[in-house]
Amino acid sequence: MTSRSRPMQHIDRKELYTNLESRIRYLHSFLDFSSRDIEALVSGAKYIRALIPAVVNIVYRKLVQYDITARAFQTRSTSFEGPMDEVPSEESPQILHRKMFLRAYLNKLCSDPSEMEFWEYLDKVGMMHVGLGRSHPLHVEYVHIGVTLSVVQDVLTEAILSHPRLPARRKIAVVKALGKVIWIQNDLFAKWYVRDGEEFLGDGEDRVAVEKEGWLRGRKVLDEVDGEGEEEEEEEEEVGAGAGAGAKGVCPFTGVEGPMRELKIGDAGSQADGLEK
Repeated sequence: MTSRSRPMQHIDRKELYTNLESRIRYLHSFLDFSSRDIEALVSGAKYIRALIPAVVNIVYRKLVQYDITARAFQTRSTSFEGPMDEVPSEESPQILHRKMFLRAYLNKLCSDPSEMEFWEYLDKVGMMHVGLGRSHPLHVEYVHIGVTLSVVQDVLTEAILSHPRLPARRKIAVVKALGKVIWIQNDLFAKWYVRDGEEFLGDGEDRVAVEKEGWLRGRKVLDEVDGEGEEEEEEEEEVGAGAGAGAKGVCPFTGVEGPMRELKIGDAGSQADGLEK
């Protein structure tokens, strides 16, 4: 007879597919997402926000690099009513519009994850990408969602671990907490794509309300992006102050949006040495 250090927990399968709060509780428990992670995210928010402009540019540089992902921006499938380039580039009107929403979304990731609304909005982001809950349906295949999340995580991890002033323990805490949030977001995308548990659900159109982007249950939950540049500049000065040999007021993440082919994590040996110091 084997002994258990903890009693086996019961997870109701139907609840996982019909009750978002139950699903989030299960994911938090399985990933050991705790108050320590919340503290790490809250305290590290200003460093993550300093990276957002670079992350947004890198993501959309990737998306317009392939015809299969650029296709989503070639049809008027969003609320954007301005002019559209037939072959989108990073500076196309429709791409600049989407960049605005990605900036707001990444800023939302820096808000309070102890509130259920935080996870409700992440779930709604998943729903909107399968063509539900929008007056202008948008459907993006899951394979592209997964790799895009990976790019976001890769850039943030590289930059945080490379920060010249953050102590190693804090770097690790922020990277771990952010990784858990991104993987929960990945699950909240997957739940709208996969067919597991569909026997518990009704028709998709009957389960969701049509709302504008950035809104949840009739209330705006994404901050305004107007005037964001000034705030980001102030935050970068604070982050960059006294950063080693860098000039005063220069963000230590400067240059992180270089070509993705040049962006790579250092070899395992040197990285481990850096974290132990």
